[in-house]
Amino acid sequence: MSKNFRLIVPCLVALCSLHLCAQPRVMGIDELFRLADANSTSIQAYATGKEAAAEALKAAKAQRLPDISASLSGSYWGDGKLWNRDFGNATHIDIPHWGNNFALEAQQVIYAGGAVNSGIELARLDKQKAELDWEKNRQDVRFQLVGYYLDLYKLNNQAQVLEKNLALALQVIADMQARREQGTALQNDITRYEFQKENLKLQLAKVNDACKIVNHRLVTILHLPEETVVVPDTTLLATEVQTLSENDWQELATQTNIDLRQAATGIETSKQLVKRERSERLPKVSLFAAEHLDGPITIEVPVLDNNFNYWYVGVSVSYNFSSLFKNTRKLKQARLNVRRAQETHGLAQEQVENAVQASYTSLLTAFTELRTQEKNVQLANENYSVTSNRYRNELALLTDMLDAGNTKLSADLALVNARIDLVYHYYQMRYVTHTL
Repeated sequence: MSKNFRLIVPCLVALCSLHLCAQPRVMGIDELFRLADANSTSIQAYATGKEAAAEALKAAKAQRLPDISASLSGSYWGDGKLWNRDFGNATHIDIPHWGNNFALEAQQVIYAGGAVNSGIELARLDKQKAELDWEKNRQDVRFQLVGYYLDLYKLNNQAQVLEKNLALALQVIADMQARREQGTALQNDITRYEFQKENLKLQLAKVNDACKIVNHRLVTILHLPEETVVVPDTTLLATEVQTLSENDWQELATQTNIDLRQAATGIETSKQLVKRERSERLPKVSLFAAEHLDGPITIEVPVLDNNFNYWYVGVSVSYNFSSLFKNTRKLKQARLNVRRAQETHGLAQEQVENAVQASYTSLLTAFTELRTQEKNVQLANENYSVTSNRYRNELALLTDMLDAGNTKLSADLALVNARIDLVYHYYQMRYVTHTL
C-alpha cells in the first residue's frame, strides 16, 4: 500500500463520517451574520417586538385625536300613569309607543397636564428599548456564532495537524519495518510507534465528532439544511488583525455599547414617569360638542309625539382634588426611580470600562502568545528534523523520536489555537463595544 493511499484513507473516512449526504458550504463570518439576520429565530422574535412597540407608539399618538361617538336606538314605550303625591287619583297618560334616539358627540382634550405628551414619550422610549433589545440580541447571536465558527475552525485545523502527524507516523513505521527486515530495528520499537499511531487515530476521531456537534449548532441557528457542512473560510487567519489603542476602544464603547444606551433610556423613562405623576395633580381642560335627535318628547304632559333636535358646544374643566394627597407617595417613588436609574447607568459605565480593559488585555496577551507559538513551531520543526536524521543514522533512540514527534504535534496544535484565539479576542473586543 502506497504512502499516499494510506494518507487518503483516514481523510475519506473522516469526511464520510460527517454525513452520508454532506453538502460542504464554505462560509465567511460576514455570511454567517447575514444568514443569522435572515433566519435566526431569536432575532426574528425581537424584530417582532420592535414592530409591536412601533404600533404602540402610533396608538399613543392617536390619543391626541378627538373622541367622536355616535349612537342610534329605537324603543317601544308603554303608556304612563300620573298620581297625586299620596298615590291617589290615578290618571292614565297616553304615550306614543315608538321612540327613537340619535346622538353625535365629540370631545377634544386641549390640556391634560402633560399626560398625553408623557404617554407618547413613554411609548417612544419603549420603542427605543425594543430596538436596543433587538440590537443586543443580534450582537449576542453574532458573538455566539463567532465562537462556534472559530471552534469549528480550530477543530478542522486540529484534524489537519493530526492527519499530517499521522502520515509522519506511518512513514516512520514504514522506515522501521524496512530497517527491521535489515536487522537494524526491533519489533518492540515498531510496536511503540504503532501505539502512537493508534492514539493519533483516536484523537482524530474525537476531533471529527466534536466537529459534528459544533456544525449542528451552527446549522440549527442559521436554519440551514441538516446535511449542510459548514467549512470555515481559510483566508480568515491570513488577515492581519489591526486593533485600536485601549483609550480608543473605551471611547468607542461609551458611544456604541448597548448596555449604556439601555441604561440611558431607563433614565429618560423614569423622568417621563415623574411627569405623568405630576399631570395627575393638574386640571384637565377639553372642548366638547354634541348633536341630539330624540322622540317622543316626554318632558311635556301630555307627551308630544314629535322629534326634538338640539345641539350644544362647550368647555369642560375638571380637577381631581384627591390627587393632592393620594399622588404624593407615587410622585416620590417616581423621583426615587429616576435616581436609581442614574445610579444604574453609573454602574453600567463601570462594568463596561472593566470589560473593555479586560478584553483589551486579553487581546494583547493573544498577540504575545501567537509570537511565542510561532517561535515554538520553528524550534519544534528543527528539533524533529535533527532527531529524525540522527535516528536514521542510528545516533538517536526511538524515545527521542517519540518525544520529538509529540513536541512537534503539540507545537503545531498550539500555533493553530493561538491564531484562532487572537481572532476570537478581536471579535470579543468588538462584542464588548457592540460593533459586531
